[in-house]
Amino acid sequence: MRRRARLALGALLALAVAAGGGGFAAEAWFHAPLASIAAPVIVEIEPGDSFGRVAERLARQDIIAAPRLYTFLARRAGGAQRIRAGEYEILPGTSPATLLQQFVEGRVRLHPVLIVDGRTFREALEALRALPQLQHTIGDPVPPELMARLGADGVAPEGQFYPDTYLVAKGTSDFEVLKLAPARLVSELEAAWRARRPDLPLATPYELLILASIVEKETAAPDERPHIAAVFVNRLRRGMRLQTDPTVIYGMGPDYDGHIHRRDLQTDTPYNTYTRDGLPPTPIALVGSAALAAAAHPVDSDDLYFVATGTGDGHHRFSATLEAHNAAVARYLAERRGGGGRR
Repeated sequence: MRRRARLALGALLALAVAAGGGGFAAEAWFHAPLASIAAPVIVEIEPGDSFGRVAERLARQDIIAAPRLYTFLARRAGGAQRIRAGEYEILPGTSPATLLQQFVEGRVRLHPVLIVDGRTFREALEALRALPQLQHTIGDPVPPELMARLGADGVAPEGQFYPDTYLVAKGTSDFEVLKLAPARLVSELEAAWRARRPDLPLATPYELLILASIVEKETAAPDERPHIAAVFVNRLRRGMRLQTDPTVIYGMGPDYDGHIHRRDLQTDTPYNTYTRDGLPPTPIALVGSAALAAAAHPVDSDDLYFVATGTGDGHHRFSATLEAHNAAVARYLAERRGGGGRR
């Protein structure tokens, strides 16, 4: 019934215009909200579509009652030849005139694309590959020239992409999404570096990024990030090895089976902070602003060790001495009846 009513309205408007007495009625229809839009509706304009073809598509979707009249009015308004391809969301209250303007300005529907902090670069790429609204152009394995195309030739990709929600149009390539993230990372890292504590044992912003990536992976409790950072800063100051499991896991790559064994701690890789001094050569994950801030502003603390509390909330017990740390580990083992932390 609704479709027949709209078709009848379209026929009446067309007849009125043809008879020469429907100018006012046509203009009123052109600027009045579309009664057919009670909830958001998605419409796509394909590359090369004429406005007449778009109007017919709108009629088939029961959005526009008079496609020929709409085409006539759009041409008279000077917008019919200037519409842009894309996916559009038509909201309640939209009139044919404002819809035309939306098409002309290319105000397409934007999809949120989330790059999650704490993920590795490869995990972030896998998440992008799972999004149907993106055009997938980055192959697997990742082409070695990818960073050069992004203007960072010779830079390892890990940690170079700022985790955030990016709004992009349907059909945007995964490469175009990645292009948005490095600039944000540079901005956030520069700000954190300028505001850092002056006594940090870090020589460059990149070292701050590496430390922040370790903090990102070491705790699921946001409130204790600055305390975690303090432990690693204290170890760096004393020349102690960081001995952090996430770096070992990163260095193991696909060999990691969900468990760290003693042999893994003894097997040397560039990322094994049990066998090597100082920071690993690159970040080990994508770093958010909170982890950057924690690494730049660790709390004042003498602690050198931490171990999970075992309460399941992601928190840790911190210790300034090995004796106190061993007691905390024993408590953890007693509470959990299994594995513990190594720090």
